Amino acid sequence: MSLYLIILLFSLSGPIALSFEKNLRLYQRWIYLLPAILITMIVFVVWDIIFTHLGYWFFNPIHNSGIYINKLPLEEYLFFLIIPYACAFSFYAIQFHFPRFRLNEQWTKVLTFIVAVLSVIMAIVFRESTYTFIVFLVLPLILLLSYYFAREVVQYYFAIYPILLIPFFIINGILTGTGIEQAVFDYNPEAIIGLRIFSIPMEDMFYNFSLILSPLVLTHLFETRSKKNKNG
Repeated sequence: MSLYLIILLFSLSGPIALSFEKNLRLYQRWIYLLPAILITMIVFVVWDIIFTHLGYWFFNPIHNSGIYINKLPLEEYLFFLIIPYACAFSFYAIQFHFPRFRLNEQWTKVLTFIVAVLSVIMAIVFRESTYTFIVFLVLPLILLLSYYFAREVVQYYFAIYPILLIPFFIINGILTGTGIEQAVFDYNPEAIIGLRIFSIPMEDMFYNFSLILSPLVLTHLFETRSKKNKNG
């Protein structure tokens, strides 16, 4: 079994087991959450395939199964299913147990504006670093759409995301080379600005922000529409 797959299965084991916890019962949300994750996966996999073909990042064959589809190892496809699910579990668990752990509407509006503006500035300043440029263009688009269509989700997300960064630094740290001799995947230095936290490119924190927020917002929209249809 590849190191990449071991890390993914370890990341999924706890959230899957606890999804059936009698109070949280996340499995009841699967009808909305799983399609949301699949839609997000399609978008980010296309992005991943394009960037892999352009040589902006690459995968170490030592640490994957050797099964490739469009130059992406099988584990990379699983990444876009497992990591968003694990993060969604953490998000809903925190939201369930601490329902007041969120920003108020005013601070959410201010922070959304600040993050969106700073992201655009970063995209302009680092436009020659392709991964950096795209990450900071995509983030404000997803954030502003999320704020418009699912403001309540954004209120919780701004408060909870710093907590989600804890497992992010552990998992992405290992995947990008922290604690191991060769990274599971790495980046073309021309595509990033070169600022890293441990072995993790700075851009990954903001890429992850968009990747995790997207299915949460879609799940909220699917749930809301379903309730309206039932009540209507």
